[in-house]
Amino acid sequence: MENQKEHFRHILLFYFRKGKNASQAHKKLCAVYGDEALKERQCQNWFAKFRSGDFSLKDEKRSGRPVEVDDALIKAIINSDCHSTTREIAEKLHVSHTCIENHLKQLGYVRKLDTWVPHELKESQLTQRISSCDLLKKRNENDPFLKRLITGDEKWVVYNNIKRKRSWSRPGKPTQKTSKADIHQKKVLLSVWWDYKGIVYFELLPPNRTINSDVYIEQLMKLNNAVEEKRSELTNRKGVVFHHDNARPHTSLVTRQKLMELGWDVLPHPPYSPNLAPSDYFLFRSLQNSLNGKNFNNDDDVKSYLIQFFANKNQKFFERGIMTLPERWQKVIDQNGQYITE
Repeated sequence: MENQKEHFRHILLFYFRKGKNASQAHKKLCAVYGDEALKERQCQNWFAKFRSGDFSLKDEKRSGRPVEVDDALIKAIINSDCHSTTREIAEKLHVSHTCIENHLKQLGYVRKLDTWVPHELKESQLTQRISSCDLLKKRNENDPFLKRLITGDEKWVVYNNIKRKRSWSRPGKPTQKTSKADIHQKKVLLSVWWDYKGIVYFELLPPNRTINSDVYIEQLMKLNNAVEEKRSELTNRKGVVFHHDNARPHTSLVTRQKLMELGWDVLPHPPYSPNLAPSDYFLFRSLQNSLNGKNFNNDDDVKSYLIQFFANKNQKFFERGIMTLPERWQKVIDQNGQYITE
């Protein structure tokens, strides 16, 4: 049985290197070995592991307790989507969310601005954060670029946003509890880019589509068209200074080549630094607060709400999100690269 499992994994790795996706590999596997050979979710998990750079085909064993879930798969899921919740990870790996919480704690991950990051940054990571912030701070002092900066990121928007309240009760009486959101409920992925003036471009990803390099490049082309239409001064002067985090689709070779073709000046972004990304520490925070208690029936409802939300924010709102960057860079330097206390 174990040999058969490893054989299937060799086949998955073969198709991965051939450029197939998990769904295509699953169909080919089932065509030969039958529909019960391997579940599609298992194929997706192994493909996530391969994308993380881990090509080991063995389950990681640990002494002292039975293997419940492969830590490498948890890391792969986080690397693929650092905004995943413990319940979403648990569903993908078919284990309890408590199991995932325990593994993440053992792996040293904590949530910062709805993003999984290491609880303790390594010396090299601290140094990288200090170096990047010092470079950006000095550059902006010598040649101010924040008014040329366009930044962007992705965020899941769920259809039913449960309103959470702190509950107070009299002594001896139980507190009122708010039910947790259903992990199976519908949601849509928002991709948005903005600058100190406002929103430049946003879109909602169609169902059953995920952000990969090809999709991201398509988005960059649409963003470039929006820049030419709405921010023509950037194309006529020094050009766009572009900021995004280091998610895999953002840093792939083909994405870097496309950004070079566009002639955009891409800022460095140190790993595990959501508190240095304006979308994470500013725009998405405000958006999530506004979504509290809101319910939507479909993607069109979500889009209409977002159009109204963005329209209601004046330029000073967006300026505040961008122009606080130098202050944050300085805080990271002052705190020797440690996370900024929000």
